[in-house]
Amino acid sequence: MERFVEVSQEAGKQFYLEYIGKGPVVMLNLLKFKEKADYTDLDHLKPAEEISGKDAYNLYMKYTKPLIEKVGSRVLFYGAANTFLIGPPTETWDIVLLVEHPSVEAFMAFAQNKEYKKTLGHRTAALEDSRLLPISQKTK
Repeated sequence: MERFVEVSQEAGKQFYLEYIGKGPVVMLNLLKFKEKADYTDLDHLKPAEEISGKDAYNLYMKYTKPLIEKVGSRVLFYGAANTFLIGPPTETWDIVLLVEHPSVEAFMAFAQNKEYKKTLGHRTAALEDSRLLPISQKTK
């Protein structure tokens, strides 16, 4: 089963070109946590004691939320999820997160922030799998 945790360069470029100059974009995040956070190659972030994937993601959000807000973005929703009402019964998610960015430029400023990159490893350590879907109110 293929897992997705990081954005590819190609997908990032396509996202930027598709959304630049088109106003607000909401990012739909579907998140599945590892039972135990994996800090392999992330010794600079590794907590003194072993923690769950969920706890590692909470650390990620603790450091990330102020940086999101700094560029004018905001968390719209963060809540528990499980199985789909309509969808494959084998596909489950732990958390749904919606983040609104005023523009793709604001999102890119956030994603390229040096402070953000320093703590991004908590997200990597936390996630078993994820999906990130940009959503716009404008139709094509």
